[in-house]
Amino acid sequence: MASRSIHRTWLLIVAACLPLLLIPQPALSQTPRPKNVQASLRAKWSGTPLLLEAGELLSKEDQRLFWDFIEVWLNADEDAGGSHSAKDCLKKILEHGRPLLREPLASLFEFSLMLRSASPRLVLYRQLAQESLSSFPLSDDDSFSENDKIGENKFNPLHDAVDLRSPQGKCCWVDNGDQLFFDGSELRPWLQSLAEPVGDSFQRPEVFDFDHVHFDSGFGSPVAILYGALGTSCFKEFHGALVGAAKEGKVKYILRPVLPAGCEAGIGHCGSLGASESVNLGGYGVELALKNMEYKAMDDSTIKKGVTLEDPRTEDLSQEVRGFIFSKILERKPELTSEVMAFRDYLLSSTVSDTLDVWELKDLGHQTVQRIVRASDPLQSMQEINQNFPSIVSSLSRMKLDEAVQDEIVANQRMVPPGKSLMALNGALVNIEDVDLYLLIDLVHQDLLLADQFSKLKIPHSTVRKLLSTSPPSESSTFRVDFRSTHVYYLNNLEEDAMYKRWRSNLNEILMPVFPGQLRYIRKNLFHAVFVLDPATSCGLKACLFSQISDIFTLFSSIDLIISLYENNVPMRFGIILYSSKYIMQLENHSTKDGDKFEEDISDMIIRLFSYIKENYGTPLAFQFLSNVNKLHTESDGHADDALELHHVEGAFVETILPKVKSPPQEMLLKLEKEQKLKELSHESSMHVFKLGLSKLECSLLMNGLVIDPNEEALFNALNEETQRIQEGVYFGQINSHTDVLDKFLSEAGIQRYNPQIISDNKPRLISLSTFIFGEGSILNDIDYLHSPGTMDDLKPVTHLVAVDITSSSGIKLLRHALNYLIEGSKGARVGILFNANQSTTSLSLLFTKVFGITTSSYSHKKNVLDFLDQLCSIYQQKYFHTSAVEVDSTQAFIIKVSELAEANGLPSKVYESSLLEFSADEVRRHLSKVENFLYRALGSESGVNAVFTNGRVTYPIAEGTFLSADMHLLESIEFKQRTKHIVEIIEEVKWQDVDPDMLTSKFISDIVMGLSSSMATRERSSESARFEVLSDQHSAIILNNENSSIHIDAVLDPLSPTSQRLSGILRVLWKYIQPSMRIVLNPVSSLADLPLKNYYRYVVPTMDDFSNTDSSVNGPKAFFANMPLSKTLTMNLDVPEPWLVEPVIAVHDLDNILLENLGDTRTLQAVFELEALVLTGHCSEKDHDPPRGLQLILGTKSTPHLVDTLVMANLGYWQMKVSPGVWYLQLAPGRSSELYILKDGGDGNLDKQSSKLITINDLRGKVVHMEVVKRKGKESEKLLIPDEGEQDKNEGGSWNSNFLKWASGFISSNELSKKAESSSSDKGSSGRHGKTINIFSIASGHLYERFTKIMILSVLKNTNRPVKFWFIKNYLSPPFKDLIPHMAKEYGFEYELITYKWPTWLHKQKEKQRIIWAYKILFLDVIFPLSLEKVIFVDADQVVRADMGELYDMNLKGKPLAYTPFCDNNKEMDGYRFWRQGFWRDHLRGKPYHISALYVVDLKKFRETAAGDHLRVFYETLSKDPNSLSNLDQDLPNYAQHNVPIFSLPQEWLWCESWCGNATKSKAKTIDLCNNPMTKEPKLQGARRIVSEWPDLDLEARKFTARILGDDQETVQSPNQSTDMSSDDSLQVDAESKAEL
Repeated sequence: MASRSIHRTWLLIVAACLPLLLIPQPALSQTPRPKNVQASLRAKWSGTPLLLEAGELLSKEDQRLFWDFIEVWLNADEDAGGSHSAKDCLKKILEHGRPLLREPLASLFEFSLMLRSASPRLVLYRQLAQESLSSFPLSDDDSFSENDKIGENKFNPLHDAVDLRSPQGKCCWVDNGDQLFFDGSELRPWLQSLAEPVGDSFQRPEVFDFDHVHFDSGFGSPVAILYGALGTSCFKEFHGALVGAAKEGKVKYILRPVLPAGCEAGIGHCGSLGASESVNLGGYGVELALKNMEYKAMDDSTIKKGVTLEDPRTEDLSQEVRGFIFSKILERKPELTSEVMAFRDYLLSSTVSDTLDVWELKDLGHQTVQRIVRASDPLQSMQEINQNFPSIVSSLSRMKLDEAVQDEIVANQRMVPPGKSLMALNGALVNIEDVDLYLLIDLVHQDLLLADQFSKLKIPHSTVRKLLSTSPPSESSTFRVDFRSTHVYYLNNLEEDAMYKRWRSNLNEILMPVFPGQLRYIRKNLFHAVFVLDPATSCGLKACLFSQISDIFTLFSSIDLIISLYENNVPMRFGIILYSSKYIMQLENHSTKDGDKFEEDISDMIIRLFSYIKENYGTPLAFQFLSNVNKLHTESDGHADDALELHHVEGAFVETILPKVKSPPQEMLLKLEKEQKLKELSHESSMHVFKLGLSKLECSLLMNGLVIDPNEEALFNALNEETQRIQEGVYFGQINSHTDVLDKFLSEAGIQRYNPQIISDNKPRLISLSTFIFGEGSILNDIDYLHSPGTMDDLKPVTHLVAVDITSSSGIKLLRHALNYLIEGSKGARVGILFNANQSTTSLSLLFTKVFGITTSSYSHKKNVLDFLDQLCSIYQQKYFHTSAVEVDSTQAFIIKVSELAEANGLPSKVYESSLLEFSADEVRRHLSKVENFLYRALGSESGVNAVFTNGRVTYPIAEGTFLSADMHLLESIEFKQRTKHIVEIIEEVKWQDVDPDMLTSKFISDIVMGLSSSMATRERSSESARFEVLSDQHSAIILNNENSSIHIDAVLDPLSPTSQRLSGILRVLWKYIQPSMRIVLNPVSSLADLPLKNYYRYVVPTMDDFSNTDSSVNGPKAFFANMPLSKTLTMNLDVPEPWLVEPVIAVHDLDNILLENLGDTRTLQAVFELEALVLTGHCSEKDHDPPRGLQLILGTKSTPHLVDTLVMANLGYWQMKVSPGVWYLQLAPGRSSELYILKDGGDGNLDKQSSKLITINDLRGKVVHMEVVKRKGKESEKLLIPDEGEQDKNEGGSWNSNFLKWASGFISSNELSKKAESSSSDKGSSGRHGKTINIFSIASGHLYERFTKIMILSVLKNTNRPVKFWFIKNYLSPPFKDLIPHMAKEYGFEYELITYKWPTWLHKQKEKQRIIWAYKILFLDVIFPLSLEKVIFVDADQVVRADMGELYDMNLKGKPLAYTPFCDNNKEMDGYRFWRQGFWRDHLRGKPYHISALYVVDLKKFRETAAGDHLRVFYETLSKDPNSLSNLDQDLPNYAQHNVPIFSLPQEWLWCESWCGNATKSKAKTIDLCNNPMTKEPKLQGARRIVSEWPDLDLEARKFTARILGDDQETVQSPNQSTDMSSDDSLQVDAESKAEL
């Protein structure tokens, strides 16, 4: 029955088709054949072998897999498989790699290999290989060809298109830091010589985190780095020798895979696959946008004989065309092939819609959802609709809509705005606007890797899904120190003191709006500012503070600051906590025990006197006493830096209380010095500060418990931040008039101790421990944990692994703190000790380690075991630690002492004695070696390490005295709350199935929790989530279930949005390779006013078909647009991942104005783009200050530190540089930047040495770097940018600008200066061009505007006598123009440079290409040019210059950063179009002129100095989000901002255009611009020939030159007269540039 129904359906289709097939054949034959468009993208670097890429991908799963893959490949039969096509080789590589992985990781590995995502890692190794070769001079007896000389050809690491060549064509070499070995015969003797210990004399090459270190390597041994490729014969030899040496502990073997040029022939066919051709990339989108045709402005040059391209692939006949699937029709009627295909072409040529009537648009979004959801493959249907929308829209609009679909969409849109798109991966939101294939693959991979690890831990699949979908509690960085104590002395109380009686006590006042900077005076103790200080130190006495009240820099004591703010009625409660640094130092050294004599000091004396005055005369007088101490100290010596002396304190005491007492104060002083109660009070106060951990900060300031810098600026910043938190609490009813705000904040987020190493703004260092737990021979399996007494059988959510260097006193101290931590009591944590040592271990230290081993393995359950170990440490530290004399005697004595201690603590002394007398030192050393291996893998450090790993959180390095048992309590508390509690709750509910019940011990569960929490903490994951489950999904959602998948994707998508165009392609890839479960709720815009998509789109992903069946070629993925509309003008744009900078490199046709009917015989228009660079971006901050705008950064290698440079914007401290894959070093530029600032390291923030930051670029995702700088000591009040006092000072060495500019030789963007241009400029200079170079900047897109640009260049050169340098924005130039410009520069004697800048992610993006181009004219002027450039003139591409530009270049701009020409007003016909004379613009301009943007001058010195670029970007960000503002972006923005960024108005004659100026002033015009005429909309070319008399001759000259350089077939060169008369037909076909200006 079903078959009969299908048969009838096909009869109906053919019947419907046949009448159309009866259309007369001539009519069909006149229909032009459809045309196609194809685009591809390749990397700039030369090819990398897929075999080596496979190894890199496997190393991301596990380093051991990298080495396993090498062994598998080396042991495989090389001749297996027979065929050597690219596809066969790929399959062979996959056959060897996939079995090492479990699904779905194996499928993801296959896709990542085809995606070439590991290629950048090999480029990085190539850079390191080049540096290795260039590091060593050649010996005299080596003979190399000219091309082989090491370092002879300058390697450009930023643009690695150069092949790596090694001397004498050798394909492998070993670098040991001292020399290179190119032969096994050279390497073997060196390896044999390592049998004897070499000590520390050997030179080690630098080793990085990403390096492949062989797992058998001897740590602490000499480093041997092998550069070579798997598959070469030399590799097998070198690798075998180095693995053998590594197993013997002789070397640390590191492999960096590289295949030098010329070695492909000797590697075996599959080993070189991919190496000999460009790396073609996928993971990006290509759009063909239907172009705006408002202004007719087409280039009439035609491509007469372009390269004829054969169709690269056959057409897809299975694609539906107007309801017909032609592959099915042709199957049934093959004899009608020509007629059916003609009919298909006819349909294709008439399907494109770029407009619909309003009633057709009404339900279009809902109709689309219905079509998608009811398709057999909804994802494919969504992709076909949104990627071919103009061809499908008419059939969609005719579809009958089901009300159930509409009702569900409307119901869902009550909870999510129409058109809003969201996506979450395993519950974590992903930024859907910026998501790309590489990011999503990485996120999916990390979760699959975790799921794989968790399954190895025997965790049930349902629990794995739950774990991966759970979100940790929101990580609050607002840790507050709970300082509450009787030792806090408050100066005031806002709720009780009489001076605040007139203030209102209504808490709702805090919600009232106030002017910026205005304070809210509320009679509540909302803000507690407590200074913690030693009154005798420099910090307590004085601090360099910026007074907000007096608006000047002054030297204040902290006390004077408190008193000043108090007297000025600042609404805060002020307090102090006093301590003695000297007393705390003795506490730290354990020398202040009960009964110990404490050596009194001045701080102690001040605290006692302060306490006495407070108790007897009140708090205000006590504060006055502290102020008097500072006053007397300063007045008596005149030197504030001198130490405080006792007579200053006594004098201040006398002066303070003299008016209040009858008996002489001196007598009271003598009594008070002996008062025991005051002494105890002082010690308790110091002890309180010691326990809080605040003494390490020298002096600190707490705002409601938040630790901030002790200065006024930081205090008011914290006040503003706290105000917002309190406002939020009041608004939501969490804070009311009865709430004690301080108690509330401290009970919610209070901690008992502060340690800046644990609590900082920086993200803590985290490592995953799950791979170490159950690995073979893992060190974590050998650990026997210590517990607080009586808690051994409890589950321990937190595990501290304490790495202790037994040869250092700081290590023993750390060990004792760890033991004291357990003695003090911890119910939720356990401690594991990892002993390690540097090279100088003694037999005593080994014996000490052995004692610990015996105790923890056999007696950790005993009651006194912790006391025994603590006593053992104490005795070892005091008596045996430094013993080096007669070790045998010491050893015997130590064993006896251990036995005595054991006996005293109830442990079996005989067992210790017998075990220690026959202990094996080698056994202990092997254990230490395993620990070293672990520490190297975890930290990159080999020996002598003191560190704490708390559930994978690393606290390292640990300086002596900075880490106490209290810090371990702090770590336990934070880690449990933030990263462990939610995991424990899940694990406690698990029903274990595959686990032996005897194994389900508390240790087993604790190990599981440790592994899970450490692994999940390392995830790159957003903390934000959304409740997708509230949305209905019966009629308007795509649901793809896979219960076995660990990945779940939730999404809300508008199917007719640019985001959906990209995502539908990405989601299909994920479904194909890993089958995640998906729930995609479709959320279209309900009432459309216009077509939502006016483009065709292809998302490019690789497939197996990219690899040839017949030869070794790898074609790579391409975007293919079949059957595109012939008569529509299209613009090609690339939608690439955010870090990519791409440019077209092969394109015969104008990609801005694609008109396929002009292709002639060519069926497929082709374009090839190139990934020119990756963008390194970052944010630079300075704590408690605005970003350091103008700070100069440089990037380079160790040998060449300055390859590229940039400066920091004020906007978010943003900066950007162009890089390629490699290892780079970022540092502050020499000059004022490095004189004032230093990079703050995550560690100690050492301010004495200038450091650099290591940047590794080893993938296609770029990098975002967060860096913090601090001012050098003594430079805190200096400004980075100092404006010039005047032009007369500009040559003085002290001026800001000389420092700012003298170093800048690099360039933030391209350094594309043509050598030919460079040489030609000097030639031309000698023949007439002299003086200072004039810099002219322009931007062009499309062949027409490039034609105008050539004419503009000629007009400038013919009228200007001085040297000229042109700057062009590279992003939009066509390949022919980039090919031509070096020749033109040489011919006409000018210089040029191509520059580029990537649109910052945080800046609101423009969608239209023309508006993006406008934005580039104005938004990035401060950063797109090199810092050495002082002035530049912008000249529009369609402008003709009639004057010497030197006159404009030298014009005095009266100190203003910009100079524009105002619009002229003498053409009265245009008055109706002068919008700036009415409404908003008239009011906003306030009498200032509105300027035209076709010509302007930028004084870059002044522009950067005044942060004009930052101001313009702020205005742009504010205005651009309104689609109705900035309609002429490049013009409206500077005119709008001119009250803040002043504009100098140029004389009117500098810019004339017919539309606005009229013919009366034309004769005086110095430049003529071809402004668009909004009234006539005259085509550009037509207007050019009519308006500018010299234009045809300049055009002819430019076109003749172009034809001569690029070939006669490039352009049809007409005489001026021939080209003047364009037929009306021609002019109608002319393409449109969107409005360039008014």
